[in-house]
Amino acid sequence: MTGKKVKVAIVGPGNIGTDLMYKVFRSQYLEMSLMIGVVESEGIKRARDKGVETSTEGIDYLVRHPEKADIVFDATTAKAHINFNAPACEKMGKIIIDLTPAAIGKIVTPMVNIDEALKVKNVNLITCGGQATTPIIHAISRVVPLEYAEVVTSVASKSAGPGTRNNIDEYTQTTAKAILQLTDTERAKVMTVFNPAVPEPPMRNTIFGIPKGEYDIKEVAKSVEAMAKSIQEYVPGYELTLSPIIERDIITTIVSIYGQGDFLPPYAGNLDIETASAIKIGELYAQHMMEKGGN
Repeated sequence: MTGKKVKVAIVGPGNIGTDLMYKVFRSQYLEMSLMIGVVESEGIKRARDKGVETSTEGIDYLVRHPEKADIVFDATTAKAHINFNAPACEKMGKIIIDLTPAAIGKIVTPMVNIDEALKVKNVNLITCGGQATTPIIHAISRVVPLEYAEVVTSVASKSAGPGTRNNIDEYTQTTAKAILQLTDTERAKVMTVFNPAVPEPPMRNTIFGIPKGEYDIKEVAKSVEAMAKSIQEYVPGYELTLSPIIERDIITTIVSIYGQGDFLPPYAGNLDIETASAIKIGELYAQHMMEKGGN
């Protein structure tokens, strides 16, 4: 830690890692200390041009220089996280925030279970759909438990890269798993649509829930609106497009997400909520470390 900020390293200087870097620059708790890659990429050059120390030696560089960072953001691949980055950080005792589909760390979303996450050092951000919808389903289920929850997510086709497309089954399964683990829901289903429309639309999430027991839809709406407002504190483009309504005993609500345009385009709200959530979690870790005196 330096002064009132905690040093962070980003492993993976691609689009996600670069967007993370710009968000770290704005943080009052995090200091952008190191960008790590494995080749001399545009992302590495961009970080260097911004005055950030860089390395193309992978996580091994941080192993040799552990003082460079206390928190690591992993924006690489599931394979790299499992085989290299997570084991190295565990050995060094570093906190690692995983943005890959590896899902070996504790799944976390800031407004639902951050207190539990702060007790461990490897956390996984589920998926962009998980960050967008799990808190809303949690908000519904704290008023009335759900027999079934269904999520239909639509994202701009341009915002879905080859990694997302190649791992779409894992994406949907991981998101559904998070819903079951983090909310009072018995069954869950997740579907994703890549929208080729031009101009590109923002991320849109339609959430359906079949409740169990008696409830007041006004109380459900109040809970969801409060959750959306909390998320807006770190994802300004998060919008409750449709406050919860009830029709044929099915609760329906819609949230849309516009990106902040730090590096990724504004329509890529699906990617922005992932990086914004990562920064929020990193800041909460940093605050926790400061309160504990860095221990």
